[in-house]
Amino acid sequence: MTEHPVRLAVIGAGAIGRRHIAHVLAEDCAELIAIVDPAPEAQALAAGMSVAWYPDFAAMMTHEPPDGVIIATPNRTHVALGLEAVQAGLPALIEKPIGDDVAPAARLVEAAEKAGVDLLVGHHRRHNPLVRAAKGTIEAGRLGRLVAAHATYWVHKPDAYFTVAWRREAGAGPVLLNLIHDVDLLRYLCGEVVSVQAMESNARRGHPVEDTAVILLRFASGVLGTMTVSDTIVSPWGWDVTAGENAAFPRTAESCHFIGGTQGSLTIPHLDVWHSKTRPDWLEPVEAECLAVVAADPLALQVRNLCDVVRGAAQPVVSGREGLATLKVVAGIKQAAATGQVVTV
Repeated sequence: MTEHPVRLAVIGAGAIGRRHIAHVLAEDCAELIAIVDPAPEAQALAAGMSVAWYPDFAAMMTHEPPDGVIIATPNRTHVALGLEAVQAGLPALIEKPIGDDVAPAARLVEAAEKAGVDLLVGHHRRHNPLVRAAKGTIEAGRLGRLVAAHATYWVHKPDAYFTVAWRREAGAGPVLLNLIHDVDLLRYLCGEVVSVQAMESNARRGHPVEDTAVILLRFASGVLGTMTVSDTIVSPWGWDVTAGENAAFPRTAESCHFIGGTQGSLTIPHLDVWHSKTRPDWLEPVEAECLAVVAADPLALQVRNLCDVVRGAAQPVVSGREGLATLKVVAGIKQAAATGQVVTV
């Protein structure tokens, strides 16, 4: 017997919300039953799709409650909406970050765990087959003992991007909006972060929020990591233009993450595994093997995971607890940049 589609509502019809809407519509396992957003544009979008529209969560619950929700609203609203979902007993996929601060995000996670309601966090890269291939390569020991990792996110956001006021304000810089994905990815591949150091600059634009940052990470495993992020640099080295996840970005053939171990190194997302032809020795030649991966859209896989979680057939790939752990690292980075001190996570 064919299972009925999981009935989902998408809360927030901005740029990322519309991408979620498109993926829900495309998946056989899911059915879009409502769009929740007070904007007239959202109401028109819902009408064009012949789905219900509601201005807020409470209005939706008085009419036709869904089986689960996707929360794709501004960061500052994630915790409040997540708590509404928990109180209603609805599994929720919450866009990253799970909250705009650690303490309220922790309250949300604890409330969900106490209520037995599943939370998923939108660190969608973990769903990407190329990331899973990288994880499998590391776990198989092909790199030996991990020693160091590096992530670069260099892009140039045009001045027009910042005509939207909130994008110039604290909490909207590339560390929280963009690098949080790279932080989550390094946590996934290298383990827990125990301390951070960081420097930030807003010298290019002079906004209250950073436009460039450099970060040092110490992992519990002993791995040392470095990260650089800037939204003022023209470059081919950033996840959006290298991984091919979003067709809106022109794709380059470069990598932006590098994982090094005692027996080899790995580039991501290109997935070159570099190793010595004979033995580990800087005088010996090295060669690369490019891992073969069947591509799949991680946002589509994320929707499928949500549907499986709602049905009780799977666990979240990225749980609320995992999203909180990544947020704690990012909060440590912001604190380290502000104080100039080493911050324990």
